[in-house]
Amino acid sequence: MSAAAPSYVQDRHTVRSWLFSTDHKRVAVLYLIAVTSFFFIGSVAIGVVRLELFTAAPDVVSADIYNRAFSLHGVLMVWFFLIPSIPGVFGNFLIPLMIGARDMAFPRLNLASWWIFVAGGAVTIGAMIVGGVDTGWTFYTPYSSMFSNSYVVLTIAGIFIAGFSTILTAINFIVTVHTLRAPGMTWFRLPLFVWSHYATAIVMLLATPVLAITLALVSVERVFGIGIFDPALGGDPLLYQHLFWFYSHPAVYIMILPAMGVISELITAGSHRRIFGYSYVAFSSIAIAVIGFLVWGHHMFVSGQSVYAGMMFSAMSFLVAVPSAIKVYNWSATMYKGQIALHTPMLYAMGFVGLFVIGGVTGLFLASLALDVHVTDTFFVVAHFHYIMVGASVMAYLGAVHFWWPKITGRMYPETWGRAAAAVIFVGFNVTFLPQFVLGYLGQPRRYHAYWPELELLNQISTAGAAVLAVGYLMPLVYLGMTLARKPDAPANPFEAAGLEWTVPSPPPRENFAAIPRVENEAYDYPTPEEEARAAHAAEQAGHG
Repeated sequence: MSAAAPSYVQDRHTVRSWLFSTDHKRVAVLYLIAVTSFFFIGSVAIGVVRLELFTAAPDVVSADIYNRAFSLHGVLMVWFFLIPSIPGVFGNFLIPLMIGARDMAFPRLNLASWWIFVAGGAVTIGAMIVGGVDTGWTFYTPYSSMFSNSYVVLTIAGIFIAGFSTILTAINFIVTVHTLRAPGMTWFRLPLFVWSHYATAIVMLLATPVLAITLALVSVERVFGIGIFDPALGGDPLLYQHLFWFYSHPAVYIMILPAMGVISELITAGSHRRIFGYSYVAFSSIAIAVIGFLVWGHHMFVSGQSVYAGMMFSAMSFLVAVPSAIKVYNWSATMYKGQIALHTPMLYAMGFVGLFVIGGVTGLFLASLALDVHVTDTFFVVAHFHYIMVGASVMAYLGAVHFWWPKITGRMYPETWGRAAAAVIFVGFNVTFLPQFVLGYLGQPRRYHAYWPELELLNQISTAGAAVLAVGYLMPLVYLGMTLARKPDAPANPFEAAGLEWTVPSPPPRENFAAIPRVENEAYDYPTPEEEARAAHAAEQAGHG
């Protein structure tokens, strides 16, 4: 770092200077604080759920409180952590730095997106304080629109507001990538992190309005009694499922595509090798975004839809696994014979690959019509989507936090503690959710707070794993927080990574670059094994000389 503190960290104790800053880096830090807060509130809610499930009998909370606890968990985790976490924090912080820009295309819109997001979160938390919602995060009709005795409309209002934040962020990402790339930064020199966020922004822009309209229709039916989804009023409840899952399955890729972009960065830096098959990894992000819009019906195999529609949705669900598999194979090939550095971010990346593969393979089980009929609405489904939406996405999020923490703050964390936390989280997650595959196959339904006594042991193992997982999640909060009390001590590029973001001071100055850089090298400009061998041979010859 230079002797004078960059403007990015000046006036760091002035709250107003942060809350009204249009600096994309400060907006990213504001997102970091907000999504972390929502994450821990949602985690407390699911802690109540797992505590209740420790025994077969309903002896901790009532059925109504149980319903409201898992609904709070789902609402906060999906719309206020998983969807905004990586794009809001790292997309905002890194995209301008990675493409050689001074800021986002629309800095004020960027700040407005954070304020809108917080406003939506505040409304949702307000709904939970006054009584909460008991419908689950899916708001299935006609229960949510006519019969639920909870604050459905207020909760929906919070999500509806937050949706505008998602749309504004998507517009900003797309315009920034199209218009502000540095000279020489062609599309095929973009970091894969940028490719993944570009694909995610397309999904955000196209899918989020569908969710907004769908939830607005639920509110209209609930408030005015207009028959839209309630069959007693002439409505169609399956219409709601089609509309909801048309958004919500692409929403899975809003969560996982940015995570995949993070993993591409971590694995190349941890292997110190160019990404294997760059163009295939880049285009696979676009393929996932496109095919993701065509598979929503696999959530409805038991809803009574046409068997022919079910067959087509099943086939498309298998097809969407192909671009995901391309990424996994290319990451593996990148690591093959690489100079693997098992630092904390690389451990999170490897943990991501393990959890993502388990989640992906079990997703193929659910894409099979016959097996899906057996495990629909059981804990098998809960385990599957947690491996994808939580396990993989959170591993990528924490990997990103540890990889770019020195760049964001200028501080280094204790590597030993970082590695320990990654191991604890990986073990805790698997102990929590692997038993749930067995529970689901044996028939334990989701969303029930009482179950057969024969399944108690597996539930107790799962709850014990959740306690271990909670410890793992708290560890980074503690040691990363402690680094903020120190003076900046991070080297400019602690992981010897490639990319424009590593060419500026840590933390970066307000304008990012003293002069807009000209890009002349390909993405991930690490030496090939042949180049390394030639360099080593030349060094050896020079030593003999």
